[in-house]
Amino acid sequence: MKPRILYTKPSITELETRYAADAAANGWGERCYEYLTRFEKGFAAHLGTKYAIATSSCTGALHLGMAGLGIGANDEVILADTNWIASAAPIVHLGATPVFVDILPDSWCLDPKHVERAITPRTRAILAVHLYGNLCDLDALLDIGKRHGLPVIEDAAEAIGSQHRGRRAGSIGAFGAFSFHGTKTLTTGEGGMFVTSDDTLFDRVLTLSNHGRSRGQVRQFWADAVGFKYKMSNLQAAMGCAQLERIEQLIARKRAILAGYRARLTSLPGVSLNPEPSHTVNGSWMPTAVFAPETGVTREQLQIAFAAENIDARVFFWPLSGLPMFEPKRQNQHAWDIPGRAINLPSYHDLTDDDLDRVAAVILRCV
Repeated sequence: MKPRILYTKPSITELETRYAADAAANGWGERCYEYLTRFEKGFAAHLGTKYAIATSSCTGALHLGMAGLGIGANDEVILADTNWIASAAPIVHLGATPVFVDILPDSWCLDPKHVERAITPRTRAILAVHLYGNLCDLDALLDIGKRHGLPVIEDAAEAIGSQHRGRRAGSIGAFGAFSFHGTKTLTTGEGGMFVTSDDTLFDRVLTLSNHGRSRGQVRQFWADAVGFKYKMSNLQAAMGCAQLERIEQLIARKRAILAGYRARLTSLPGVSLNPEPSHTVNGSWMPTAVFAPETGVTREQLQIAFAAENIDARVFFWPLSGLPMFEPKRQNQHAWDIPGRAINLPSYHDLTDDDLDRVAAVILRCV
């Protein structure tokens, strides 16, 4: 049998293991937040934001940020129907309602026209999720937000390395949230980051992130509000510091892998890969192939074909409104149609040219 090609795995070097070992051996007492603080400052500098707060997950970062914006019971937050449940879960946990709208057929991200139509007096925010490294139409969404007095939140869990008009994804909206899950371009195993340049929002979220203890509070074990516990550990942050030192290399390799797929498949009719409009840079976290309806290619056919070649292939996100806890919204045509004819492609950093050839060959045989 041919060697297995995984769909993803992290890039770990001696640097990560050395930093993690140092944190395990010495990162206690007065040094218990040393790597954590270093990681937060370094990540904020990389993005160009004023502040960053490391969290246990991107979900936690979204929860903190939305709570900091005051989102709660009877409020509505608009987001794309095509997303992972983690984007919607904090909205539900806060007692608000996620309002799912359709996606654009080319970027698979939030359709601004449907966003504007979905705004009601209860709408409190627009959640722009940058899917698979593809960027939302931020120009249109920010304009809608400005005209309606609504903050635009960037869920940049999958968009490390993506840029919009020279600014890094996650640094543009009211706040951004990132994921450092083991599948991501930069990983701490599990983990996330809240980022913002808003002084007031930062202070609120910092207090909420520390069990409700404000940073100016001098009384020990005194909480000023009921907060959360979404802190990242110093051990995880040590790995993050090492990954951050390699971030440009990690992003460049992801982009090279997508470029490799594009070179092999660009002449294939009826197959679209992650777009990159001229005013953007795609961080290329998850190369994805979407097959035109006329090809007749299905998700199930693709899964069978890849499995036969001992290659992992990850399915496109199901529409959130198709999950059992939400009301179906079949009018979200693209969000319901595209997943049945799309597949995520292997994209870990150590893929070889021969690996890319094997993956591309499966697609070529399917069309």
